[in-house]
Amino acid sequence: MEYMNTAPTSSDEAPAPEEPRWLTTDEQRVWRSYLHATTLLEDHLDRQLQRDAGMPHIYYGLLVALAESPRRRLRMTELAMHAKITRSRLSHAIARLEKNGWVRREDCPSDKRGQFAVLTEEGVEVLRRTAPGHVEAVRQALFDRLTPDQQKALGEIMQIIAEGLQPSEAGADLPWLR
Repeated sequence: MEYMNTAPTSSDEAPAPEEPRWLTTDEQRVWRSYLHATTLLEDHLDRQLQRDAGMPHIYYGLLVALAESPRRRLRMTELAMHAKITRSRLSHAIARLEKNGWVRREDCPSDKRGQFAVLTEEGVEVLRRTAPGHVEAVRQALFDRLTPDQQKALGEIMQIIAEGLQPSEAGADLPWLR
């Protein structure tokens, strides 16, 4: 755990092989800043979307994924994979979105067990109304605070982290397979 740092404060000293690789003081500062910022950002975006559209950020992401898909539809498993959530959590979210009239489910003709989530015209309209405020919230919270060079560096850093964490399907315990 990062709070149990018994590491030397200088990054020049390497830990003994049998010791955990504790975070240095500088690494802990970066890690905690990252956690603090991402938690605050997600909360900021959730509050904006709840206020403007009555939905959490995760639901907005599902609607966007459907809007960007061919024929505004995705198999439920693909949508869960896109959102990095369990099928159970997706099913609950889709039920709420269906209740609002923003999404409907359709059976998959080639797979009797499969279903598609389909963005409705009402869902498209909700996105059309909500997107400008959401983009402004993202811009104010993130991009307006960074220089163009910082934005580029952040994008490169996040890409490296995402590529390193991208699981292979073989034998991985992936949320969308649960």
